[in-house]
This record gives sequence, structure tokens and C-alpha cells, in this order.
Amino acid sequence: MKTEEINPLAQRIIREEAAAIGQLGKYLTSDFEKSVELILNSKGRVIVTGIGKSANIAAKIVSTFNSTGTPAIFMHAADAIHGDLGMIRPEDVIICLSKSGDTPEIKVLVPLLKIMGNKLIALVGNVDSFLARNADLVINSTVDREACPNNLAPTASTTAQLVMGDALAVVLLECRGFTREDFARYHPGGALGKRLYLRVSDIFRNNEKPEVQVNDDMRSVILEISSKRLGATAVLDGEKLAGIITDGDIRRMLHREGPVHLLKAADIMTRDPQTINADILVADALDVMRKNNITQILVLDNDHYVGVIHLHDILKEGII
Repeated sequence: MKTEEINPLAQRIIREEAAAIGQLGKYLTSDFEKSVELILNSKGRVIVTGIGKSANIAAKIVSTFNSTGTPAIFMHAADAIHGDLGMIRPEDVIICLSKSGDTPEIKVLVPLLKIMGNKLIALVGNVDSFLARNADLVINSTVDREACPNNLAPTASTTAQLVMGDALAVVLLECRGFTREDFARYHPGGALGKRLYLRVSDIFRNNEKPEVQVNDDMRSVILEISSKRLGATAVLDGEKLAGIITDGDIRRMLHREGPVHLLKAADIMTRDPQTINADILVADALDVMRKNNITQILVLDNDHYVGVIHLHDILKEGII
């Protein structure tokens, strides 16, 4: 293959898989709705099984279910008939993935599942198959052809299975009223978890608390900003927040005419500064900072100034 042929070929494959996904909507029947209701009303888990590439997609669907509030377990169809059927409880719902629905392992497994009495949902690419005929409910994931030029390697068909699995998971999520807070409980690790649970109150206390009074002179202001190393200081009028002075304010002050040493904090501060509450998510604080093009922001607790967070604090947490 010539180098100039690579990109057009990749483009064709993407178009074919997109087309396969695009037609799935017409396969949504009442069985999809009944599948959602069956899982919602079940007191057990969802056991998702398959063979070959369908097994890989089944494992991904299980991961998505678990992370969005639907307890699920992956069971490989080949292992199931060699002992793993023992993981199934009477109240569990089973989803079986297969393109053809007629593989030898599926033909062995399905009768065993029927004997156990569990409800079986077929996510299948052939609605006339053995699996479809013996399932309680059928979700159709048929594709016209694979993206593979020989129409053999599972490509479009596995993409269609994955999309149908995502559709199930997200509909279940919506039906359960699954919130960001719920999502955070299942994703406490890494940057994603921090975006969902880390609050301003968790990080501002690691910083010093720069503050001056409105009548403090410029020497006091500069020393406070320099010593606290946050690039800014709050300006208070007694206990009340009156403004903020940043490094930029100091630089602009130096361009003023007249004796700089006679200026007070109130003369150069920015009044009504941007503030955030200590209990909001750091990710939301970051949005405020980006919107206002600032690198530090004052933190309030019950309308009282309690500290500062800096963009660098958020960078250290890996949220950006």
C-alpha cells in the first residue's frame, strides 16, 4: 500500500463504522425498554457474558455499568461452562453478547442459563439466531458489514455492541437519578476523581493567608505579597473584605506619577474582587478563574475571608 492511500482507507473505515452506529436507532424496540425496566427492578446484579471479541466488549460494558450505578459482573462464556456459572444468583439478570448468536459455546451456555431460571437478554447481531430465539428479550445490534475489507474481522459489529451497551448504561443512569456526587464515589482516584470530589477547603489551608489593612503603606503591602508567595494579598477594612492587590497592581502602581511611598493599600486595590466559597469544587473554582482570566482567587467561608488558592495549587492536584 502506498503512503498516500493510508489516510483515505482510514477515513473509509471510520465512515463505515459511523454508518453502522447510525442505523442502530431503528432497532430500538419495546424489548430495549423492557430490558431497562428488568434491570432497574432486579434486586440482583447484571451478569454480562460473551465469547471472543464479544467477550472483550462485554467486559467494557460491565465496567461502564459499575461506574454508573448498575452493579455488574463479567462472565466469559467459555469459562461459564467450566465452573463460572457458580457466580450467578437467582435474582441476577444476564446479558449475552454475540454477533452470530450461533457459536458452539453460546449453544451450550444458553440452555444452562434457562435451566437456572434467570432472565436472559440477548444483545445480538442476528435476530434469527439460536441465542435470539431462546432469550427473554432481544436487543438488535445488526450491522450490514464489517469495516474489515474481507467482512470478517469484528469491527463494526463490536462497535455496535459497545454503543448499545452504552445506551443501556446511560439510560439506567438517568433512570436512577445518578448524580455527579454518586459518580465521584465510584471514581475517587486520579484526576477524574479529584475533579468530582476535591473542594477548595481541601487545598486553601495549605497556603498562607496574605492580608493587609486598607490604610497600610506600600512597603507593608509588598512585604506581605512577597512573604506569602501567592502573588496577591487580600485588603481588609477591619474584618471586612475590601479588595485585592496583585503583583500586577504593584507593577502598574510604579508607572504612576507622584510619590509612590505615600500611597495606601486602598489607593491601588481592586474593589469587589472575585471570590469563591470554601465548599465549592476545585474544578468549579478553576472555571471561575479561567472565565475571569486570573491566577489566584480569594476564598470565603460564611462571607469571611479565609485564604487564597492559586492556579499552581490546582496544577499540583493534577486537575488541569
